[in-house]
Amino acid sequence: MVEGLAQAEDAVAACADSAPWALAEPHLIAALDAVHRLDQRLAAVKLALVRELDGRGTATAQGASSTAVWLRERLRLTVPAARRLVDLATTIDTGNPGVRQALADATITLDQARVIAETVDTVQTTAGADAADKAVGVLVDWAGQFDPTLLRKLSTRILDHVAPEVADAAAKAALEAQARRAARDRHLTLSTMSDGRLRLTGTLDTETGGLLRAAIDPLTAPSGPGDRRSPGQRRHDALADVCRLSLRTGELPEHGGVPAQIVVTTDYDAVAGQLDTGALDTGLTLTPDTVRRLACDAAILPAVLGGDGQVLDVGRQRRLFTGPVRRALVLRDGGCAFPGCDRPPRWCDAHVRREALIDRVEVRDHHRRPVAAGR
Repeated sequence: MVEGLAQAEDAVAACADSAPWALAEPHLIAALDAVHRLDQRLAAVKLALVRELDGRGTATAQGASSTAVWLRERLRLTVPAARRLVDLATTIDTGNPGVRQALADATITLDQARVIAETVDTVQTTAGADAADKAVGVLVDWAGQFDPTLLRKLSTRILDHVAPEVADAAAKAALEAQARRAARDRHLTLSTMSDGRLRLTGTLDTETGGLLRAAIDPLTAPSGPGDRRSPGQRRHDALADVCRLSLRTGELPEHGGVPAQIVVTTDYDAVAGQLDTGALDTGLTLTPDTVRRLACDAAILPAVLGGDGQVLDVGRQRRLFTGPVRRALVLRDGGCAFPGCDRPPRWCDAHVRREALIDRVEVRDHHRRPVAAGR
């Protein structure tokens, strides 16, 4: 096996060095189909190897707590991805030789194999081995027509085809198994990038996914004909709105002994004059426009530092816009003061503009402003 895989690796490396632009379109399509088939066959081999290593206890012998953890380090996978690989290898090896063979024959993809294996496992538990064998045949046939998402939807009623007498009970069991898998695989990772941005990756269970969609979907609609944000940018901004609304409720638990809040530090000279850049308590730097916008509706806590950064005095917190002032703004403006914006007051910040040397205070939703706050 090792020699054969080494030869295959050399062949693939030679293909990677070839120039695809030199191929005619039919040959390009044929090459893509061949790569896809090879990908599925290699997936079948990988699952067999993972199952054998797991069965031998190689991971624990090498000091890892589990095969999934060992795979994470060895193959640089996430723990959920490694765990799914181990689970699928176990499921296919112990009870689904038909699924393993279909994957090795490149009849199905790895994602389809996961759907089929999980479905067949539930069918075998509910209706027995004969029904499970029939289910493999039906699902593999469906896999030739449907992608993994549609295949999973169809698989919820597979017993209507292979064991109708227990279909209702099996459907309930399948739903419970799916919920258990969703609860097991749920995770959210926040990774700080080199330029200060935050990358969000994760998998939400069904309920949490529904909550997120219910919260951000009303906020993702274009604000008007001139809204040029992409759908992804609108979802990003909707998530920011949800976070702001959550912070304003005052119902979040304290963090580090203080209410949940965003903390920005800037110099006194910048505050007294025109705001300059500021720093978050995470150490990241904000632009002057962002600091100006946040400062408009912020609580200010003065602190005097010595030359070496030693704290000499910390004053009391005060706000630029007090509760009565904000209520007056709401009564006057009734919501966002920008022409054509219909966002309600609770979604808006208080801002100061300078127009013809006259200070004007208004409630505005920063998200829809074409210019930066504070101008």
